[in-house]
Amino acid sequence: MSAPGRPKREFRSAQHEGMPMSRRSLRIVRGARGFTLLELIIALSLLALMAAVLAGSVSLSARSWDGGEAKATHVSEMRQAQEFLRGQMVALYPQRIRKAVDLPLMFAGEREEIRYAAALPPRVIEGGVYFFRLSLARGKEAGELVLERIVPESDAAVLPGFDGAERSILARGIAELRIGYFGRDPGAAVTDEPRWRDRWEDTQRLPDLVRIEVKPERGLPWPTLVVEPRRSEEAGCRAWDPARKVCTGMT
Repeated sequence: MSAPGRPKREFRSAQHEGMPMSRRSLRIVRGARGFTLLELIIALSLLALMAAVLAGSVSLSARSWDGGEAKATHVSEMRQAQEFLRGQMVALYPQRIRKAVDLPLMFAGEREEIRYAAALPPRVIEGGVYFFRLSLARGKEAGELVLERIVPESDAAVLPGFDGAERSILARGIAELRIGYFGRDPGAAVTDEPRWRDRWEDTQRLPDLVRIEVKPERGLPWPTLVVEPRRSEEAGCRAWDPARKVCTGMT
């Protein structure tokens, strides 16, 4: 026989299990604890803070990327300009003004400008010797390192001008250009000590060294470019007067 009271428990359990689902769900909902308004505000504030931090990180990464690209572009531009100028300064051509007294060289050096004769790079189809001017052109916003070139006239009696010259911009955003020339004074003896100067006034000899310093408006100055021309002072002359140190005849 079964123990007394057992059928009643089984009946109650069966009755409980047979309870409609709607009433059971209602009891669960009533017993659950919801979010308070304060908790909701704190959660939203944390979410907004995380979004702000994430947006700031993305913005910082974008600025860093742009800055890296700008720096790489600046370095590439600087290297190309310096390599081009080095090649031209090394291969200065001793072109002389045939119809001028003492056959002076087509060369003039100032602190912020240098004019010289040189050949175009081998990759340029035209070829030939041109007369160049390297200078700093200051505009309204930023300075530009400008190279101009013209075809020199064979019957000129003075240094040619640059009206209508072809113009190339080697670099932008330049604050200062300084060019130095190393050599002896005009007519000086071989025993005299050469020195650096901001202006080259000897019309018969090229400087021993040319120094080009470029300072951009932003960032560090370019590495100083010091070049030794390969041509001797007698280059381009059929007859050189060592006493007067002038060219007396063309080749």
